[in-house]
Formats: sequence, C-alpha cells, structure tokens
Amino acid sequence: MHEELENFDRNHVWDLVESPPNCRPIGTKWVFKNKQGENGMVVRNKAKFKEGIDYEETFAPVARLEAIRILLAFAVSEGFKLQ
Repeated sequence: MHEELENFDRNHVWDLVESPPNCRPIGTKWVFKNKQGENGMVVRNKAKFKEGIDYEETFAPVARLEAIRILLAFAVSEGFKLQ
C-alpha cells in the first residue's frame, strides 16, 4: 500500500483538495492481493487503489444492432453524413 501511495505521489496522480460544501466524494477502496511463487509461497503483497461504486459489474462499450440500425435510418432520412 505504501508503494502504491509513493507511486501516486511521484507521478503527481492527484492533488488533495477540500470537498465542495454540497458534494459527496466518490467512494474508494483498497484491493489487496497476495502474489504467489511457483511453490505456492507468498512472494509479494500487492495493493491497488480503486474508485467507483460497483466493482463486480462490468460494462462493454458495445452498441446493440437495433440502435445502429435506428441511427442509420435516421441519418438517411435527414440526409446526414456519418463517419
């Protein structure tokens, strides 16, 4: 964890500032993982700093085929050029 924080400081990842009066900060958490060697012994303890709300749910930036068809039909009907 200390190594990760030192990397943040060295790379100027963020600046610590006061929170605005009517805002709630984004939730964060530390994720710890033990890296094991070939013999199963713990070689290194790793820590990652994650921000966000839901760490289990994943999202893929993929458009549904229906949405693409609607976009193309609308573009054709309005005479738009798409790139």
